[in-house]
Amino acid sequence: MIGLIDCNNFYASCERVFNPSLQGKPIVVLSNNDGCVIARSNEAKACGVEMGAPFFKISDLVRQKNIHVFSSNYTLYGDMSRRVMTLVRDSVPQLEVYSIDECFVVLEGITNLKQFAVELRAKIIKGTGIPVSIGLAPTKTLAKLAATFAKKYKAYDGVCLIDNPEKRSKALQVTAVNKIWGIGRRTFSSLAQHGVLTAFDFSQKDSSWVQHNYTVTGLRTWKELNGIPCIDFESVSAKKSITTSRSFNRKLTSFDELLEIVANFAAACSRKLLEQKSMAKTLLVFLYTDTRYAGSNAQSNAAKVTLDVASSHPSELIKAARLALQLVFNQGTGYKKAGVIVSDITGVAQASLFDVVDRERQNRLLKVAEQIKNKNGEDMLKIASQGSFELGNYMDRKFVSKHYTTNFSDIISVSADS
Repeated sequence: MIGLIDCNNFYASCERVFNPSLQGKPIVVLSNNDGCVIARSNEAKACGVEMGAPFFKISDLVRQKNIHVFSSNYTLYGDMSRRVMTLVRDSVPQLEVYSIDECFVVLEGITNLKQFAVELRAKIIKGTGIPVSIGLAPTKTLAKLAATFAKKYKAYDGVCLIDNPEKRSKALQVTAVNKIWGIGRRTFSSLAQHGVLTAFDFSQKDSSWVQHNYTVTGLRTWKELNGIPCIDFESVSAKKSITTSRSFNRKLTSFDELLEIVANFAAACSRKLLEQKSMAKTLLVFLYTDTRYAGSNAQSNAAKVTLDVASSHPSELIKAARLALQLVFNQGTGYKKAGVIVSDITGVAQASLFDVVDRERQNRLLKVAEQIKNKNGEDMLKIASQGSFELGNYMDRKFVSKHYTTNFSDIISVSADS
């Protein structure tokens, strides 16, 4: 059996952990530079806040409904996600992090699945304060569906188990086919033209018809809905490229300032590579002069650097980022956005005759550094080029909360009357 653990209203829940007075209150979280809504609590949804709504368009509604607004605090959310995943990893045979607020788990060898999930859910809530929904089923697609039921219907108490054909059939009959993981808008439109409106309708189609009309991808989803596992734990975990980028609240003209930024972007790419146990051969740095207009006054420049040996080490990626920035930077130009992309990702290290780095020593140092960061926070150790980078200095974040779990100065003070 497979489980899907989904953090409920994750960004809003992170804010509530450190401000309990927000329980039951409407919350929205905004995108970079406080542009638009990227997360909503259930209470905010009930107030009529739409996902993706520009903040300036809902400002009146925010005042009228007393909606609590937060700028995105990815440092906090990322660390809270790590804490949730650590608790889960310590409790299950195998885990795959699917997104910042979701993970799949293998539950082989566990006898009383429902009781196990109930206890795991309680453990996560007690250890982190983050409420979760857990779906249990024979396949990933069905586990995603079960987690949706666990979140939507209170009677499940946060845990839904689909473990026999009868339960599977009932779940598919009440689920629109476009709500199934892996079925996008174009596929849904095509299915609707064939009279396939529910997940059950799709599951009852002949396999040859599915493969003819929707290729092997559609057939894989069809099999998963019928309880046949087709999506393993490796096929969706490793990314082919990784991007870290941001728009700025002002034009930046200093090479040193941009170097500090792209160095931190390269370090962020390094973290993501390490998480998926892979390495990159190519790094690209891009700069935009203006993100609002595509006219003649706007410029976009990019430079690519190929590493001698594929790497995930932050020092090597930062060194490549510096070289790429030197190639792309124009003195006197004001830049409004920058980014780093790593690609040619592989899971296998390939030796090179020109490689002069002691890889064994480098890996030992990296392992120690990661242990220190995991215990004391990501900012505890940095490459010198990263400087004292603070993302908030380059973005409009009027409503950002504190870094409660990663910054000693932001730790909550508690006082009690004697």
